[in-house]
Order: sequence, then C-alpha cells, then structure tokens
Amino acid sequence: MNDFMLDERTRAMQEKARNFARDEVDPDYLRRMDRDEIRYPRELYEAYARHGLLGLRFPKEYGGQGMDWVADCAVMGEIGCLGMAAGCSFVMPSIVGEALVKFGTEEQKKKYLKPMLEGRLVSAEALTEPRGGSDFFGASSRAEDKGDHFVVRGMKRFIVGAEGADFFLAYVRTNADPNAPAHARISAMIIERGPGVEVKYLYGLMGTRGGGTGRVVFRDVKVPKSNLVGPLHGGAAVFHTMMVPERLCSAAPCTGGMQASLDVAMNYADRRKAFGRPIRKFQAVSFMIAKAQTLIDVSRAMIYQAAIAADRDAPSLRRVVSETKKFVTEAAWDTANLAMQITGGIGYTDVYPIERAVRDTRLAQIWTGTNEIMSAMIQHDLYEEFHAERGRRRDFENDAMHVDPTEKIFDDDDMWRVYDSGK
Repeated sequence: MNDFMLDERTRAMQEKARNFARDEVDPDYLRRMDRDEIRYPRELYEAYARHGLLGLRFPKEYGGQGMDWVADCAVMGEIGCLGMAAGCSFVMPSIVGEALVKFGTEEQKKKYLKPMLEGRLVSAEALTEPRGGSDFFGASSRAEDKGDHFVVRGMKRFIVGAEGADFFLAYVRTNADPNAPAHARISAMIIERGPGVEVKYLYGLMGTRGGGTGRVVFRDVKVPKSNLVGPLHGGAAVFHTMMVPERLCSAAPCTGGMQASLDVAMNYADRRKAFGRPIRKFQAVSFMIAKAQTLIDVSRAMIYQAAIAADRDAPSLRRVVSETKKFVTEAAWDTANLAMQITGGIGYTDVYPIERAVRDTRLAQIWTGTNEIMSAMIQHDLYEEFHAERGRRRDFENDAMHVDPTEKIFDDDDMWRVYDSGK
C-alpha cells in the first residue's frame, strides 16, 4: 500500500529484499534459531552481504549503496518477516555504521566499516550495564588512559549480537573527575574481540532467540587510542546521534513481522469455517483484521516520515523517531495479539508461527530505550518546540465564548496579580 511513496530505485531494492526473504532463507534455519541451536546467524548475515543488502545508505566506497534512510527502512520492513533475531543481525551494521560514518576516522572506516558491510566482520553495540539500562551516563565501565592506549575494565549485558561479534562499539567512562558533568564523562570506542574480552551467551530469552544476545566482560583490555570514535569524553554526541538509527532500526523491521502475522491470520480466517461460513464473515473477526491492517499502514507511514526527517536532519528529528519507535513497536505487539486472537487456540500452539511473533515482539517495546523513555523524550522535545513556536499559530484560547483573564489563575502567587490586571 505504501510503495507509491518510494522512488523506482528504492522499490527495486525493496523487491530484491522481499525476494531474498521469500526464497533464500530456509524455514528450518529460523526454527533452529528459535530453539537456540544457532547462537548467532552468521550464515544469514553473510547472505545479507552477498546480496548487497547491508548498510544501503552508506557510501559505495565502503560497501554501501549510497541510498537514503527511506530505502534502508523499506528493506528493513521486508527482512522483518524473518523474525526479531534475524532482523537484529540485519540492522546492527546500520546502527554501528552510523557512528563510524559520522564520527569515525578514515582508517576506522576501512578497517571496520567496509569489512562489516561485506559480511566479513560482525559488530555489536555495547551500551547497557548491569546496574542500569536507560541510565546511560551512569556507566561504570571505565577506560584508564595509559598514554598511547586505554585499559578498559567493566561489564555490559543484554548485548544483541554479542555471541557473533568481532568488535564492539562500547561506551565507557574516560573522565574520572567526580565533578565532571554527565555529558563529559563518557567516550565511544571500538573494542575488538580478543584477550581480556569475555563473551557469554547465557540468557534464556522469551523470544528473539538465536540473535547472540549475551554478556560482555572487559578485563583490563588494551585498546589503542586510534580506536576512539569521536572526541575524548565526547561519547554523548555519539550517543545522541545514535538515537536515530537505534530507534528507526527498532521500528522499521516490525512492519514485516506485522504483515507476516496478519497474512497468517487472514489465510486462516478465509479458510476456517464456523456455523457454516468462513470466520472472516463474522464482524468480530473482520474488525480485528481491519484494525491490524490499519496499524500496519499507519506504522509504515510513520516510518517513512521519520526516514525523510532523518535524511533531511529535520529540527524535530529526535521527537519524530521517538514517536515512531513507541507507536510502531506497540502497534506490532497489538497486531501479533490480534493475529493470535483471530486464530484462536491453534494460534497459541507452535503449529503456527504467531506464538513466536508474540514472544519476539514483546522485546521491541523494551530495547533501544523503553517506550516509557520514548514518552519522556517526546513530551520534553515537544514542550521545547511549543515554547519556541508560541505565537506563530492562532491563539485558540481567545475563541472561548466568555474570555475572562481573571479566571485563568494557575498558582497562588499570581492570583491577585491576574485579578488586578483584569479589572
């Protein structure tokens, strides 16, 4: 439905990804991932690269296609039908690649970005720590300056792709001054998997299995200064930039999973009969199908709006991507549950993949910032825009039937001042 919003080149790339998801991925491979028999889908990751699907918006000289966020999101929407874990392995180069393109040196782009987009290196973003998830600036992992290198010590957990990662984009504290402001404490750096880096695949996840989520321990790891991404103590700038790819890459693949779940439910409702007719003929079922498709269409529209905002670096970009992540991941959860409701008891079994979609989708509302964090950021950014825009739109308050400024009292301090000024 939303394909008319895409240009010809983007539609061709979207079709390529759609064909890949349909023809190139063995269903048994995905089942093995869900059984945790595959801990990281490296073969699938390499297949993405062989088909030229990774890092579409990055420069061709580093293995990208020189396209834009709209194209990247359109392709993510096709890959999303493979499930959350497969989708995570697909989007991670887009997330880590953003930091390397925006803040990395030429040496870093050649050493890490290019082989990553060629499928030769796997990356992971190491942000979350045991003592806090969304408390980014409270990171306790530390890097001690040793002249030409750092010595890093700390722990990260819930790291998607940790099991397969060849290197990590890690955020660690480099400014030991206890009085340093929060935004000047952290640095971003590349830490290669090697001596002192311990990775454990240990989580019994409800869903999103086979994506390599694990714990990473850095035990006095020697990291060269040349692996610093962005300026020293400048991790805040990298992090704030990374909010855009993290949230768009959380939202965009969801539409593929939503469409897949609805396809299963619609096929079921068209064939399953009760009281002598297909259950899609019953209003309760047909209304659920209509609601699910509406959620899919609105989600795609929001994603493309956010993608255009990212391509144009719109002033309201952070708010828009936060809204998109919040709305789309919640819509994905609702759609998976609607699909299960339509299929009834059989949908609760593993005869259909809807139960996996429900398990997978629940995580989307938690990772890359919980949706409560999204709401906090949305209202914060909205109020800043509201105050900046005050006076540019019609003052609707003055359209009240009885405009009386003496009745507009908001606290005790200005009660008499407002009353006297209204005489």
